[in-house]
Amino acid sequence: MSEYKGIVGQKVVSYTTDPDNPIQGQVWYNATANTLKLEGQTTSGSWSSGGNLNQARTNLSGAGIQTAALGFGGQVSSTIYTLTEQYNGSSWTEVSDLNTGRYALGGNGTYTSALAYGGTPPTTGKTESWGGSSWTEVADLNTSRSYLGGAGASNTSALAIGGGGPNAQAETWNGSSWTEVGDLNTARGEVGTAGIITAALAFGSYPAAGTTETWNGTSWTEVADLNTGRGNLKGAGTNTAALAFGGYDGSSRVGKTEVWNGTSWSEDGDLSTARNGLGGDGATNTTALAFGGEGPPQTNSTEEWTGAGSPLTQTIDTD
Repeated sequence: MSEYKGIVGQKVVSYTTDPDNPIQGQVWYNATANTLKLEGQTTSGSWSSGGNLNQARTNLSGAGIQTAALGFGGQVSSTIYTLTEQYNGSSWTEVSDLNTGRYALGGNGTYTSALAYGGTPPTTGKTESWGGSSWTEVADLNTSRSYLGGAGASNTSALAIGGGGPNAQAETWNGSSWTEVGDLNTARGEVGTAGIITAALAFGSYPAAGTTETWNGTSWTEVADLNTGRGNLKGAGTNTAALAFGGYDGSSRVGKTEVWNGTSWSEDGDLSTARNGLGGDGATNTTALAFGGEGPPQTNSTEEWTGAGSPLTQTIDTD
């Protein structure tokens, strides 16, 4: 007869708290909660509450991953923010401001190596580089624009995509200058984005559309549309495993979340707060962060995404 230890390779251990990094299939006893627990996986994706931003605002940008993120810029009515906040997985902390306050800007990178570019007012091409403690002004975009998307791994590798107007232009950043590259097939602003400089995804637009294009480092190719067309949304992940969330569908703000598997989009769990103009980031379509935006009014709400197939600690019912 098979035993748990023989299958998993360890006994059921008693802890005072849940273990930091349980393995898939691990069972343990939480003596403090007096419960038996299992490290399983999600059957569908869902959003859960995270720590609130210090300042509610909309049309901000972000960089990083779910547990180490950066949120910068934004607006509340006529107030334009230079504010930058860092997220550690549970709370936001104010850090050094942008040199130029703006909203509807592009952004990418990590919470220690990020890039901010474009935005309004007025519509600008200004670019700032974040080194982990402060912002430094660097070379401007070739084309000033706002409501653009951004992809890229750091403050030396970025892709600026589309923009209000609408604009089809894409530019790459090498750490010192921007270079115009292949245009989108469909000009658009308020585009959602995911990926890096050589492999990116652009989806959605204003007016509301679900148009999706994938970038291979040289050119854009149209692929399957979002199920719900919308603009002013955010994205996370890669060009083969992306997440699209929030936005405005032409009549209302939406909380809809869609998962991209490299071929098609599928609908999954909604945001708790339907909103557009939010900040967002994340490394894959199974882990992401959504923050700020307009519901209305402007919100400081943060939500954390756990996608289908991701690890999930579950309590075992022993009754």
